[in-house]
Amino acid sequence: MVPEAEFRSYYGQPIIKSPVWHEPHMPVYLYLGGLSGTASTMAAAARIAGNDRLALTARVTAALGAAAGAGFLVAELGRPERFLNMLRVFKPTSPMSMGSWLLAVHSGLTALAAASALGPVLPPSPVTAVLRAPAVASVLPAAGDAAVMATVLTGPLMSTYTAVLLADTAVPAWHEAHRELPFLFAGSALASAGAAGMLATPHAQAAPARAAAVLGAVVETVAGAVMERRLGLVGEPYRQGKAGRRMRLARALTVGGGLLAVVAGRSRVLTGLSGAALTAGALCTRFGLLEAGRASAADPKYTVVPQRRRLDAGRPASVPAGP
Repeated sequence: MVPEAEFRSYYGQPIIKSPVWHEPHMPVYLYLGGLSGTASTMAAAARIAGNDRLALTARVTAALGAAAGAGFLVAELGRPERFLNMLRVFKPTSPMSMGSWLLAVHSGLTALAAASALGPVLPPSPVTAVLRAPAVASVLPAAGDAAVMATVLTGPLMSTYTAVLLADTAVPAWHEAHRELPFLFAGSALASAGAAGMLATPHAQAAPARAAAVLGAVVETVAGAVMERRLGLVGEPYRQGKAGRRMRLARALTVGGGLLAVVAGRSRVLTGLSGAALTAGALCTRFGLLEAGRASAADPKYTVVPQRRRLDAGRPASVPAGP
């Protein structure tokens, strides 16, 4: 029998190209997109429940997150017209194309929802003058509520489509994690939106935000642990090196923030610490994911070894495995 060949690559060179996304633009965009999507859904739920104060906080959070996220995406692209050019194509099989359209629609809806709530209280300006014009003011509240309800559709997609964007690549650490990434992103986005609601809403009206933050922290932590365990060899970048340090820090911040949200009670100090820890944990998760993707693309073993194992698993038992 010929002994099983050890792994090797062509002069040790990477087989696939490393992701060209930059820091901090792309990780912050991933965070803000999830924050905006879940906050908009929270706004709709709070509006239905009659919690107008939390609904206001969530509306503004969703609008600011979408606007800032679009800004970071444009910064990543380098020129604003590149984002507009992506809207020239509507391709359902392309996560990037669908994500561009989703971001454009969601941003418009969240902006309308926030404008309807803030128009009467903002200081005088040309924009508020338009919002307070009789013809506009008479229809703006209804239009804002309709926009909030429409984000029930766009919000969950905003929270998770970036997971599809990562998984639909050849980067091993992302592609092989396609089962867990949507849950990881959804949990992280829920924790982020809950943290924003806790920080910007009076304690008496913030109970749903605290519950969302705790639930999001649990989902994110469990999804991350399951992902790293299931991936085996391909999951090494999530545990080693720079990416490993970021993911461990993210897990510690997320777990700590979730526990603080449970025990904070009426303490504004503990509530503030909880919100800050959850926000920092969500950001560290995005930075860790990007770094893990780079590490798995740079080392060819994460591409070759899983492919060889799949080929060997498909061979009949009588056929010896080749090099």
